[in-house]
Amino acid sequence: MATKSTKSSSSSSSSSSSSSSKKKVFWGLNKISFYTICVAAFLYVIALILSAVGVNFKIVSAMQGVATAVMVCVVAVLAWRYVSSKPTVWKVLYVLCLLLVIVGIIVPLVIA
Repeated sequence: MATKSTKSSSSSSSSSSSSSSKKKVFWGLNKISFYTICVAAFLYVIALILSAVGVNFKIVSAMQGVATAVMVCVVAVLAWRYVSSKPTVWKVLYVLCLLLVIVGIIVPLVIA
């Protein structure tokens, strides 16, 4: 009887430790997302101020592009974590969408 209670207590402690580790990962992703948005907002505010002052448009658009690229990188990592366990069609769609987003960021910077 003593061994039975030991097994159940060890299995319950291992399940509680795995759930707490999932919570740490979840909060870690939230923290990364929050700080990424803060950095992007800071870059957008600086670009807005420089645009209002009349600084070169290429510099302002480059700063906005950098802020957008940082957010896309974070979202791309989180999206890959979601897609990696899916069938190949999802992975192809992920790569296609990511390429379109990157082209959408780079082409206006080069043309402007």
